[in-house]
Parts: sequence; C-alpha cells; structure tokens
Amino acid sequence: MKTTARIPRSGRLARTAAATAALCILGGAGSAYAYWASTGIGSGAAANGTMQTVTVDALIAGDTPQNSLIPGGTADVVLRASNPNPYVVTVIGVAANGAVTADAGHAGCTTTGVTFTPLLPQPVTIQPNSSVLFTFPGAASMSTASLSACQGAQFRVPVTLEVRK
Repeated sequence: MKTTARIPRSGRLARTAAATAALCILGGAGSAYAYWASTGIGSGAAANGTMQTVTVDALIAGDTPQNSLIPGGTADVVLRASNPNPYVVTVIGVAANGAVTADAGHAGCTTTGVTFTPLLPQPVTIQPNSSVLFTFPGAASMSTASLSACQGAQFRVPVTLEVRK
C-alpha cells in the first residue's frame, strides 16, 4: 500500500494567505512606484479680471431724504451705490472724502459748516449689475457758524466707498 503524506489544511491556508499578501504588497508597490515615477507635460492659463468702479450718486428721483438740514441740526444722507460688475460686491465702509460744498446757485455759501459722519453698521452686498440705496440717519450736521447765504442750498458731500469682491 502506498501512503501519501497529507498536508494539513491549515498549512495550505497559511501558504495561500502568504502568497496573497505577497501579491498585494508587490501590486501595491508597483502602483506606488507608477504613481511617484510618472511624469507629464501640460500648460495652463488664467486671467485676473479688473473690478469696475462702484459708483455713488445722491438724490436720484425718488431717493429724497426725509428731513432737511438746518443750522444746529442734523439730516439724513441718501446715497445710491451701483455695481456695474458681473459679480456680487460688498460695501464694507463709507467715509467722507473732501470738503462739503454748496450748489452753484449759492456761491456766497463759502463756509457751509456741514460735516458728514456716516455709520455703516454692517457690510452691504450689492448684486451684479444693480444698485442699493443707503440711508444714513442724521449723518449730515450743520453748525450754527454756517453763513446765511447757505439757506436753501443743496450740498455736495464727497464720499468714498470701500468695496470688496
């Protein structure tokens, strides 16, 4: 009778597991080598657009303030900011930018006594190709040192908006 040695099943399982592990390690190493050793050639381009100026207008028809400026008093200031850009912009600040002057019909109003103190409580978003109305309550004030020639004048208050994309 011929006897054959039988390999226990657990040994076969161990060899199969070892062979599988070796293949996984070699396969993984080959993939890792291919990943790190590969090269490529290409090109790319990008352009940075220029933001168009956000404009500010005052007293457009229908944008009139609710009160008038008198010596020793304050009045609202109404501004309309227009965004000509194809993307949203955010106004994060408003500041006076120069001397307040009276309209041409009040040439004798050389000392206006008018100051502008805006308060923007939070940033304001302006949608693309649209405008937003700002009302600054009590932001214009007129001292009692204003000349009598300033009665009935409209004042030009130069402002600067700080805008971010």
